Amino acid sequence: MTATADLYDERGDALDSVSLQFLDLGGRAAFSGPVRTVVCHRDNGLVKQILNSPGDGGVLVVDGGGSLESALMGDLIAAAAVENGWAGVIIRGAVRDRTALRELDLGIKALGSNPRKSAKDGAGEVDVPVVLGDVEVRPGAMLWADPDGILIER
Repeated sequence: MTATADLYDERGDALDSVSLQFLDLGGRAAFSGPVRTVVCHRDNGLVKQILNSPGDGGVLVVDGGGSLESALMGDLIAAAAVENGWAGVIIRGAVRDRTALRELDLGIKALGSNPRKSAKDGAGEVDVPVVLGDVEVRPGAMLWADPDGILIER
């Protein structure tokens, strides 16, 4: 994969750069793919459902409202994402099981971690536009991520 800095140099006008800062928590430092989205607050039912379905090299962008009060993904859901062919997960919220997440071949970016589980009711929305920092992320858009940051095609 081309580094995001080089990609931005090549295609800057066609890309948005996410200014919101994320921690790199997965075993795969660089990842890219078409986006699917979930909006949920302290409820990971939809995250689990989607990551247990075929990912086809995609990236799930989860808008958890920035809440660090409970984790929206842990090692079991992340392992399912690997098994189902997801390239990465970006969570505007928290994860748990950080030590185990580092061992998985999955790109994972999140704002932080919390060992507290979230609800499992499935509340939220799937495949709707979400905002990361000042960038709108649309389902189906191409996303590239590495330790330098996140780029989204406009």
